[in-house]
Amino acid sequence: MEAVIKSLCISKQRGTAKLKINPAEFIEDFGIKGDAHAGNWHRQISLLSYERVEEFRKKGGMVEDGAFGENILAEGIDFKILPVGTILKCQDVTLEITQIGKTCHSKCEIYNQVGDCIMPREGVFAKVITGGILKEGDHIYVSTI
Repeated sequence: MEAVIKSLCISKQRGTAKLKINPAEFIEDFGIKGDAHAGNWHRQISLLSYERVEEFRKKGGMVEDGAFGENILAEGIDFKILPVGTILKCQDVTLEITQIGKTCHSKCEIYNQVGDCIMPREGVFAKVITGGILKEGDHIYVSTI
């Protein structure tokens, strides 16, 4: 199973839409350099399937890449069907899926702007096991260590 990175995004503050960067520096056991969600916890990276965002857009949702708070938007893998513990490899970067979906405790800025947020039901979270540099167009593979 493989996916192609469509965009890489970070935000300076939690709860806000992320902005595209290219390339992105992934730091072991931390996250993406400059991202508000980076740190020593289990949700260092968020991944979202490009296909889910396209479905949202086809329903009239006018959203840019990063609007749902995703760090990695990739086409070709439905991330939410992968179990916790799945290893993803991309170039030198290794990620481990730590959480599928999340509870949205309140209407975030993303929900207020677009009327829905697919991240709580479609998003996947991961830890950075091995760092490195990723860019748009790189391939992500489901793997094992």
